[in-house]
Amino acid sequence: MNAETISTDLQSVLRRLKLGRMLDTLPERLAVARQQKMPAQDFLLLALGDEVSRRESQAAVLRAHRARLDPAMQMEIWDETTKVHFDRSLLNELISLRFLDAHRHVSLVGPVGVGKTFLAHALGHVASRRGASVLVVRCDHMLKTLKHARLDGTHEQELRKLIVVDLLILDDFALDAMDPLESRDTYEIFTERSRCGSIIVTSNRGPDEWLTTFADPVRAQSAIDRFTSNSYDLVIEGESYRSRLKPRLERNPTR
Repeated sequence: MNAETISTDLQSVLRRLKLGRMLDTLPERLAVARQQKMPAQDFLLLALGDEVSRRESQAAVLRAHRARLDPAMQMEIWDETTKVHFDRSLLNELISLRFLDAHRHVSLVGPVGVGKTFLAHALGHVASRRGASVLVVRCDHMLKTLKHARLDGTHEQELRKLIVVDLLILDDFALDAMDPLESRDTYEIFTERSRCGSIIVTSNRGPDEWLTTFADPVRAQSAIDRFTSNSYDLVIEGESYRSRLKPRLERNPTR
């Protein structure tokens, strides 16, 4: 059965109701309904269920795009053969997103290249698919943006973007020492998010080393304590994961 089976009047009504994409699957669903002598109510549920699934999938893609999540970093793409070591049961717990429901935090700690950023983005994708708002920022870019925002009067607006999302992912945290303004901004983010949402931090340094990167020890202790007292710590060790992501030339077989 093809698209011509659907009357032009029905096509017009569906488009006016912004249900035009149902036409992609409606002929197939009509065929199934006739073959199975499906009651009208069951057919309607089946057809509208397709549209709900399509819209939810599209919404998840848009959320992931707005969140700046890398589409190549999703849990189902993770290479299980890579030689990195971490607590698998803890990762499974994080994938459940119970930490997000409880407004708890996550630190992904380990040397360069072991997949910290990959797993952070992958957890962000899981959260996005389940309807949560997510934002990924590299820490140095975030602090630079906030510093510039002070100059043009948009600091509060930029800070709010980081605070209101359900899940904030800070990549490469504590990589460099922070000046007093950067330390204050980090303190504000950690303090405010302890009340309203979760943070995932990726870092080459463990939380016990973060203190030295702040310019203000008092604020540093307060911010770090708020985070560590309410966080899961996933330590990752092993070989670099980046070699698994390296593009390779596909060679044609010799004839």
